[in-house]
Amino acid sequence: MPSFYNQTRAASSLMRRLKRSLINPTALPRPRCFTTTEGHRPTLVHKRSLDILHDPWFNKGTAFSMTERDRLDLRGLLPPNVMSSEQQIERFMVDLKRLEVQARDGPSDPNALAKWRILNRLHDRNETMYYKVLIANIEEYAPIVYTPTVGLVCQNYSGLFRRPRGMYFSAEDRGEMMSMVYNWPADQVDMIVVTDGSRILGLGDLGVQGIGIAIGKLDLYVAAAGINPQRVLPVMIDVGTNNEKLIKDPLYLGLQQHRLDGDEYIAVIDEFMEAVFTRWPNVIVQFEDFQSKWAFKLLQRYRNTHRMFNDDVQGTAGVAIAGLLGAVRAQGRPMIDFPKQKIVVAGAGSAGIGVVNAARKTMARMLGNNETAFDSAKSQFWVVDANGLITDERQNIDPDALPFARRINEAGRQGLREGAGLAEVVRQVQPDVLLGLSAVGGLFSKEVLEALKGSTSTKPAIFAMSNPTKNAECTPEEAFKIVGDNIIFASGSPFRDVDLGNGRIGHCNQGNNMYLFPGIGLGTLLSGSRIISDGMLQAAAERLAAYMTEEEVLKGMIFPPISKIRDITKEVAAAVVQEAVQEDLAEGYRDIDARELQKICQDQEEVLEYVQNNMWSPEYPTLELRDGFFWQIGIDSDTPIFQSNWGSAHRVHLTEIYVDSQPSPLVCGDFMIPSYNGWDVRKVRQVFTPIDADAILHCSIANRSSDVLIWVIILVAPILLVRVMHG
Repeated sequence: MPSFYNQTRAASSLMRRLKRSLINPTALPRPRCFTTTEGHRPTLVHKRSLDILHDPWFNKGTAFSMTERDRLDLRGLLPPNVMSSEQQIERFMVDLKRLEVQARDGPSDPNALAKWRILNRLHDRNETMYYKVLIANIEEYAPIVYTPTVGLVCQNYSGLFRRPRGMYFSAEDRGEMMSMVYNWPADQVDMIVVTDGSRILGLGDLGVQGIGIAIGKLDLYVAAAGINPQRVLPVMIDVGTNNEKLIKDPLYLGLQQHRLDGDEYIAVIDEFMEAVFTRWPNVIVQFEDFQSKWAFKLLQRYRNTHRMFNDDVQGTAGVAIAGLLGAVRAQGRPMIDFPKQKIVVAGAGSAGIGVVNAARKTMARMLGNNETAFDSAKSQFWVVDANGLITDERQNIDPDALPFARRINEAGRQGLREGAGLAEVVRQVQPDVLLGLSAVGGLFSKEVLEALKGSTSTKPAIFAMSNPTKNAECTPEEAFKIVGDNIIFASGSPFRDVDLGNGRIGHCNQGNNMYLFPGIGLGTLLSGSRIISDGMLQAAAERLAAYMTEEEVLKGMIFPPISKIRDITKEVAAAVVQEAVQEDLAEGYRDIDARELQKICQDQEEVLEYVQNNMWSPEYPTLELRDGFFWQIGIDSDTPIFQSNWGSAHRVHLTEIYVDSQPSPLVCGDFMIPSYNGWDVRKVRQVFTPIDADAILHCSIANRSSDVLIWVIILVAPILLVRVMHG
């Protein structure tokens, strides 16, 4: 009886709303998106009880207030003491310190991997708290969720996999990707990090296990740039693997076949790009850890038509440029002297050539930004790969490295030859900078470092940029011990500063890509630029280089501490927005159009405030229960036909809906209808002729599927009656 009474009362309310809707359809409330916002508005949810506690997006654990516990049917499901988020973090940190050792899988399991495992469990149950912990302890935990620990995670991902995170597109999905993207629940995605697993850090082909790097990168987009975590998507494109060990491993989670190549490979990437940009036209896609043979090709294929960039090529280059400019400042010279620097580069892969290209453009820009300056700048680089110094005498030179091949007669005058070893090149060139992007651990041997002591610079710079830690070309201890105290040292992975004695510190600067890629992504998002230009990347690098004070750089500190990453990202993003406006690429963001954005960018403080106000912070939102699903149905074909409080769905020709395997008649035609929580659309037979009406209807459908037929009759019958009465 109570159930019938409640349904009757709800039906009466619905009829009143329906009557009002026929008189004034525009007065109806709009459906709300399920995602939270940077403004911390109350969030509407269609879950309650244990379903809320099992959803990491909305779960607050013991921080649910008593009011929320009553509203969401949580009373009795949690301990009675309501805790603040600060108390939760304190309790978690105590447990983390205690469990670090206990979580290890035996003595061979590194402590860092144990920390990752504990943090990942928190991520699985409470996203807000996870990001609060990460942001508050970013210096300690960035190396856990990102390099170097993420490399170890990727190597062991098949064994560590517990809960799916992100999306997997494979070679087996060709022809299906356009529909697959609608399986992701978010109507709005701002940032995608995609990898094919072919060159994870310096660890080689890890196949599908490479998704760990995409997850780690997006954690930093959230923590550093304030990208809403409900609007990020890690993606793995599995086209097979050439790692024979994985192909033979029965526990491997990916396709156990050799990699696609050539046109077949390109076709898979093309289909993926078309699918994600069709559903999310404003998304930004970061390509991550693609092998060199594809990194440049894919970048050139998409960069002028899509909002995308390659972090290995462009992000690494930007951080290296910032470091190189910082090194000039640390030598007591103005940054405008950068074109005079002699740079020996170890490594001619996508990262190495990407850095050299960016450095050349920076030099040319300082020399007048013309063709003569661009041609002149390339003479400042000596590129050495696994076969030695690259000259124009080399057979089958990689096209990307060809512009930097030294002329053989010019090399001869310097006492060098084709294929000269790294130590020989350093000895003869006497460079200002030795830049390592080789992914070969220990490449800067004692012989190479001894040769650098002959540098013509008073303060030579050593950049051992390869990741993870074991692939670093040398350690800071080796560099300071062999070359001397008066050097500048930077690395890609974190190392401790070196005690030089007598109170002096040898600073180890971590030239990590996380200084730039979050700001590049955030700045592009907030500018509304349709592409990511070289100028935007250059502006980001120059803003990072200028972040340190003169006093700091003269001490050898060319990169800021990771603890300042939110502020650094804000500055970098502001520079990207301003450059996009300057290049007339900006189209605006949300309710800020291009003209208003141009006004904002005229004032440095105002643009910084604009960026700050659009950075998400991990605060628990107030949760409001939406009892049932809120649908908006537009009958007229020119209206948005179907929306719900979990977003839009596919347009289909509706013929019959099955509820709990039983058919329920509905007015049919072309509708937007979801396949969701047991509702399954089936194209079986025509039930009714589509209603030809202009009205927009709103109805609240109860959670229980047994009630659906009642609601449908209540909704449809009056409309049919009205249409019949009016002919």
